[in-house]
Amino acid sequence: MFLNPYFSSNNHQFQFTRQQASHFAKKVAGDFNPIHDEDNKRFCVPGDLLFAVLLKKEGISQNMKFKFSGMVGDLTPLHIEHMAGKESALVDESGKEYLHMNRDGEVSHNPALIEHVITSYARFSGMNFPHLLVPLMKDNNVMINCERPLVMYESMELSFTHLDLTHPEVKLSHTTFDVDGKRGLVTLHFNFINDDQIVGQGTKRLVVCGLRPYDDNAIDKLVDRFHELKNAFQARIAGQAA
Repeated sequence: MFLNPYFSSNNHQFQFTRQQASHFAKKVAGDFNPIHDEDNKRFCVPGDLLFAVLLKKEGISQNMKFKFSGMVGDLTPLHIEHMAGKESALVDESGKEYLHMNRDGEVSHNPALIEHVITSYARFSGMNFPHLLVPLMKDNNVMINCERPLVMYESMELSFTHLDLTHPEVKLSHTTFDVDGKRGLVTLHFNFINDDQIVGQGTKRLVVCGLRPYDDNAIDKLVDRFHELKNAFQARIAGQAA
């Protein structure tokens, strides 16, 4: 499966190297958040990669809720712990939980559908910055700390009318931004579209911290840095492939 290059398994455990996690963020999601760079001291595995591996192993359910509760470092052994009812979680060897899933309804283990949902959602999710967050911050006259940007994945929900699907694509519906002092909650609402029909809905929630008055120059520099990182990575990959 396409996810195999982005994690390593050993019996019932799995883990991520810095390169695996960083390459998933950049190649699959188009996410160039510095916190996913291989050499970043604050490095963490992308939440979307945790979500992707959980779907690969557990399948897609008609209704799913995910709650993120911690940042995963490189080479942290994880496993899936099944709980009462239809709940499960990604936990480490000490039992610390990083991602909790609650689900019900129909279940599909169709690898083609799982891959398509993961890639479509990851591409959408990777558009958080700058495509979605910058206009939201500007409209609300606030911005993150551009020197130490902190945007945390809080939770997400997915629901489908049915799972007899071939190529559902994620399309943004609308966004909200609730600001409370230096902290804000961004909610991205989206639909799943298959053959021009809405076949599902979802929400993704992000917590942004260290908010301050909006500054065009500071944001422009941060966006420029994003594009510099993207261009440098793409040039490096192209050079390796040549």
